[in-house]
Amino acid sequence: MKRRTIVATATAVSVLGLITGLFVWLSQPSYDDIVKDCATALDKRADGSNTVPNACEDVKEEDYDTLRMAEIIDDLGWVDDEGNVDKNKMLEDALNGTP
Repeated sequence: MKRRTIVATATAVSVLGLITGLFVWLSQPSYDDIVKDCATALDKRADGSNTVPNACEDVKEEDYDTLRMAEIIDDLGWVDDEGNVDKNKMLEDALNGTP
């Protein structure tokens, strides 16, 4: 009888631990959410600031670099109203010698 009680208790604790772990894992933000929060934080920081916002700490270096390049290209006015890079504006600036 004691063995059954021990096995039942151990099983219940294991299942409860599994459910708790699953709940904690599912409540974490997705990587896409983290990247979106980072992009928002980059938009909100002071002009000319090169500090990495706290929201970007968990973003992979390559993705962070991509976000920064997108921010720089947008600041230069090389993005059209639809969010696409305006190659003509880029070439115009390059030919005029202005970044």
